[in-house]
Amino acid sequence: MKKITIAIDGHSSTGKSTAAKELAKALNYIYVDTGAMYRAMTYFALKNGFFENNVLNETRLIQSLDDVDLSFEYDQSKEKSIILLNGENVENFIRQMDVSNKVSYVAKIPEVRHKLVKIQQKIGEKGGLVMDGRDIGSVVFPEAELKIFMTATANERAKRRFNELKGNNSDLNFDEVLANVQERDLIDSSRETSPLIQTDDAVKLDNTNLTKEEQADVLLKLAKKQIEKVNTTS
Repeated sequence: MKKITIAIDGHSSTGKSTAAKELAKALNYIYVDTGAMYRAMTYFALKNGFFENNVLNETRLIQSLDDVDLSFEYDQSKEKSIILLNGENVENFIRQMDVSNKVSYVAKIPEVRHKLVKIQQKIGEKGGLVMDGRDIGSVVFPEAELKIFMTATANERAKRRFNELKGNNSDLNFDEVLANVQERDLIDSSRETSPLIQTDDAVKLDNTNLTKEEQADVLLKLAKKQIEKVNTTS
């Protein structure tokens, strides 16, 4: 049976990664967390001092792209793939608020996107994968057999992000998280290179009022229907 490529795009904090992971596991497909790749690039920029007074020196980052190697490794103890930056596990570092506040500035750089898109396309050459991000259905895999566009209200997404982060940050402010979500929406949707868009052939999924179980059920049904269609017509 032919395996398909599933592209999941959408706004920040819609739970794309969690949904994609669960769907890939249910289908026995490969999962690729592209958001982690851009976060790792942002962590690299922070670590190397490319943000000066909170302003990114894009030239220095672009000149250093050849020094960046990103890969994924399956962690048996956590039963998930973790991202490695030049061989170092940076999973815990890339989820911090400082990275969240700056990732959109790194992700909008054409040279950064070009480098990561090439890595993503290489990983997905044989199909049988679920990949989530901002431009998977529009740029990385425009021919993907199934495209999902996930969204939810900004307030609901900020609540989810706040609950996710507050355990590690007692000083976290909800209004700050909401502002970050809204700012990322604006930057992601208005950047010149690969802006966040819903393609005409994507299925829109608003999960504002859906439980994780309900969402997982919807996604699995969509995937199985498309897999059956592809194998019936091929």
